[in-house]
Amino acid sequence: MTDLRELAEKAWTGELDTVHEHHPVHTHYEGATELAPGLLGLKGLAGLFIIDTGDGLVMLDAGSILDVQRTYDEVRQWRPDTPLVAAVFSHHHVDHIFSTQRFEEEATQKGWPQPVVYGHELMPDHFDRYLKTRGWNTAINRRQFAIDAPQFQWPDRYRYPDVVYRDRVTFKRGELTFCLHHGRGETDDHTWTWIPERRILAPGDLFIYAVPNAGNPQKVQRYVSDWADALDEMAGLRPETLLPGHGLPIFGEDRVHEALTTTAELLRSIEDQTLALMNQGSSLDQVLHGVKLPEALMQKPWLRPVYDDPRFLIRMVWRRYGGWWDGEFDQLLPAPKAAQATEWIALAGGVKPVLDRARALSEQGQHALACHLIEAACHAAPDDSAVHEVRAAIYRANSQAQTSSMARNILNHASLASGKGRRDLASS
Repeated sequence: MTDLRELAEKAWTGELDTVHEHHPVHTHYEGATELAPGLLGLKGLAGLFIIDTGDGLVMLDAGSILDVQRTYDEVRQWRPDTPLVAAVFSHHHVDHIFSTQRFEEEATQKGWPQPVVYGHELMPDHFDRYLKTRGWNTAINRRQFAIDAPQFQWPDRYRYPDVVYRDRVTFKRGELTFCLHHGRGETDDHTWTWIPERRILAPGDLFIYAVPNAGNPQKVQRYVSDWADALDEMAGLRPETLLPGHGLPIFGEDRVHEALTTTAELLRSIEDQTLALMNQGSSLDQVLHGVKLPEALMQKPWLRPVYDDPRFLIRMVWRRYGGWWDGEFDQLLPAPKAAQATEWIALAGGVKPVLDRARALSEQGQHALACHLIEAACHAAPDDSAVHEVRAAIYRANSQAQTSSMARNILNHASLASGKGRRDLASS
């Protein structure tokens, strides 16, 4: 059984390996921990918390499909006979919405009222979008989470909220008040919850114990400066306990305040620098290589780039304010990638010198350049086994050099694909 309070202290002081062993998104901890009287915490892919109000249990986020039975068992071991009366879904992502299921079945069996699920008014539209794009979400999540399993499928059912709101809504249960606030960040339907009687803050994925997931390369628009605004509003309440969407809790008013305000500071620095360069008419390439990440902030244990890569955030700001064109004139109406690659490979004198140069660059640690060359070779000679052999090695080396698991997994996906003679395992 894992003691989340003990791990939380080590996380704050930077003692945990959050790149691998204690990754805030990928690490699943066995068991559950009573974080404070009447407050139970679990950590699967995401954080999941249950609070005893004195008049029923309220769940703050509801985990993934993998957490359904486990959550029920842990809660019933902790509070055997207390009904679940409500749940707050911080947003629509599938690692936050499933674990009310067994409690709803229990309520039906015992004749109890069904638990009421709260969420933002945009949440149903996102569930509808997931149903429309199930194949696309299957593909992009296979890449993002390194799922080398052709049978994997994105979920086709969702728990829609019973009560939706636009800006703020409050409900009371027993001794506690649950103040739900809307804040755009990782999604446009995000809810953060404030429980004033106990000064507990549940920010959902607006805090994940890593560089904020504000730049995911395969997902819909995210909102960097709005995210910072929400964090500052939370910090102004001076919470004493922070229950994050991912990673480990933070205890103590000063620590919580520092975690929230430094995260907001990092987000604003990235957006402000990006916009300053855009306002000079810079191309995306110039912006990507012109923004300087604040080194002091990046050293904070809760701002390590272990999930999203900060450079992805720059691209998200560009997309929000600058549209899809990257400012490179040849990319406005481009020729097919395969046709471009064929010309470059011909100019290079064939595939072999390109493979030799790509391999040499990778061995020198110049992985990005090596990937550019090997992609040209792969587009020009998609069925060449020698190309795929070198491509697999180059992308594997590049993947291993990344601290961001998102970058690491996507790059490794390319390596795995070439190991099977394909460019991408997630597409036909």
